[in-house]
This record gives sequence, C-alpha cells and structure tokens, in this order.
Amino acid sequence: MDLGLKDRVYVVTGASRGLGYASARELVGDGAKVVVSGRDEKTVGEAAASLGPDAHGVAVDNADASAPQRLIAAARERFGRFDGILISVGGPPPGFVADTTDEQWQAAFDSVFLGAVRLARAAAAELGEGGVIGFVLSGSVHEPIGGLTISNGLRPGLAGFAKSLSDELGPRGIRVVGVLPARIDTDRVRELDGYAPDPAAARAANEARIPLRRYGTPEEFGRTAAFLLSPAASYLTGIMVPVDGGARGGF
Repeated sequence: MDLGLKDRVYVVTGASRGLGYASARELVGDGAKVVVSGRDEKTVGEAAASLGPDAHGVAVDNADASAPQRLIAAARERFGRFDGILISVGGPPPGFVADTTDEQWQAAFDSVFLGAVRLARAAAAELGEGGVIGFVLSGSVHEPIGGLTISNGLRPGLAGFAKSLSDELGPRGIRVVGVLPARIDTDRVRELDGYAPDPAAARAANEARIPLRRYGTPEEFGRTAAFLLSPAASYLTGIMVPVDGGARGGF
C-alpha cells in the first residue's frame, strides 16, 4: 500500500530513541523526509545519521519556548516544506503521589504538556490543507498506570487538548490524531518493569493481560504512527488509537 509519504516533510520530536525514533524510521522508509529532535546534541545527531540523508537532527528541548519555531524553520530550510508534526516526549519520572515533588510536576508540565501545546499551536499556524498534527500519548489516557502519577495526571489533559484542536482545525483540512502506546518493548518500559521485585515475573504477568500475549515492538508502533500521519489516513481526525495488543478492551 502506498501511503503517499514520498517527499512529504515531518518534524518528529523526542526522536533520538524509542517510539519517536521508530516513527521517524518508518516515515523515512516510506519516502518521507524528517527533522528529528532530542535534548542531547550527540544522540540526536547519531539518530539522524542512522536514518540517512532524508533526516536532519536538531538538538532542542520541547520545554524550550523557541523549539517550535526552530524545528519548523529547520524543516523548511533543509527540505523546502512542512507537512506535519509528531509530538513525542519522554515520559516524566515514575513515582507515586507521596513521592513526587512540585519541581517534578512543574518540569513535566513544561515539557510534556505546555511544550506539546506550543508545538501544536505553532504547527497549526504553519500548516495548510492536508497537514497533520500527531501526539504520542499513553494508555494512561483511558486508565491510570501504577507508579506513573505525573504521567497519569498530564496525558489525559493533553488528549483533551488534541480533541479540541481537531475540532478547530478540521474546517481548514488539518487533521489531529493521537497514538496511545501501552506495553511496547522499549527502554522506558523495560525500566518500569525493572522496578518490580522480579522483573521477569512482572513482564510475564503483563503479557498475560494482553490478548496478543506479548509486548509490541517499536516497529509496530512506528508503522501505526506513520500511517496516521500519511495522506492514506486523510479521513481520520480527532481519534486516539491504542497500540496495545488489545489490552484496553471494549470497542
């Protein structure tokens, strides 16, 4: 299936590793060009280099108010256009209600929530008909995840913002979508499993609750994100797509 991605240009944040990187790799693999970002100049440069000449790296923190303009300008200067953005940011530190500090909440809000809002707002101002704004969120949008108190507090609000934005931008032909990963086999998920007294047993128990009986792969997540960003998904907007092996249940 041709997704219609050839020569389209996307910004993918948080793409030096994990789900952002997997999504950028699938976009490039289907013919798109990407500007990838991350906080660390060395790692984001290595990620861009590994993706080849159709990728360009920019070291910037999502919490930086100048990030949206820098990233969109890089897309136009490097590749001559800007068709969409996938806003991905590393999860805030794990912790329970009693363990989390005001400083942790503020830092996470600036990066996970306000940074994403700024990026989406800037993209909306620059995109034309056929443009797309995607958010990498979490299964915690629908159900809290134990030990991720800050993420549980912020991700559902960001999903609500995304839905509101889709309603506002729909008449302009701009789509807004969300992708909700659950147990995808990334460093982040392995770290969370590692907090259990027996990580192997914790993983086995988690897999037993997933109808497909396994964790997803970053490639499976990336393919889903690439499809949702592509012209092939041109009638999909305002939706939150779980990538969870059926774990959520329901329709």
